[in-house]
Amino acid sequence: MEQTLKITNVLSDPTRYYIYQYITKRHKDVTVQEIADNFSIHPNVARLHLSKLEDVNMLVSETKKTGKGGRPSRLYRLSDDVIQLHFPYRDYQLLAKITMETMLELGEEGRKALYSTGKKFGRELIQQELKRFAGTEKLTFDQKLNILKHAADMSGFHPEFDVNAEKTIVYFQIYNCPFKEVAARHREPVCNMHNEYLKGMFESLFHSIQLVEKQNMLTGCDACSYQAFVGN
Repeated sequence: MEQTLKITNVLSDPTRYYIYQYITKRHKDVTVQEIADNFSIHPNVARLHLSKLEDVNMLVSETKKTGKGGRPSRLYRLSDDVIQLHFPYRDYQLLAKITMETMLELGEEGRKALYSTGKKFGRELIQQELKRFAGTEKLTFDQKLNILKHAADMSGFHPEFDVNAEKTIVYFQIYNCPFKEVAARHREPVCNMHNEYLKGMFESLFHSIQLVEKQNMLTGCDACSYQAFVGN
């Protein structure tokens, strides 16, 4: 409870909250000066905000040389610690572990059900987004991409998207895995389920889709990286 109160107190400051949101979208280390410049505040004030976030384990920092001479810079990045606020107490992570291990004990049929359910939830997410439109037939490629981006943001992926000039390949990176703690124990089934979840999202928007995983953060990469070959 004491840690919970500290976290809520730290995030009650609007500037500090938006600094944290900025860092979640930056996908790399930030400096005090960068935060000061982007939020039009004095570097000492920026340093104080960053230190407060580090005090409650929302950020971590380290000192690195810049290669330009002078004093080393202190760099800040998101912490890997999971922070959850529930009133009253809930343990959804334990429920996820129990559910996952139950599915795996069912063998191949359990895995098939897991992957099928993952794709179903991906489709349902996009269907919710499509309620704002008459249908997918008249949507442009850019509209479909924006729907994907918004859905990925809503899923907490902290994503980045890019496309080739012909608009036939979507490159995207996921910098936050919502299933990371469970995936650390059951990498193959969780990652396969997540891939099906993503396929469900794409298949709800495009006539054809081939999804290729290029990088996985559980192997030490900075992000999970994918290429999606799409037919509009």
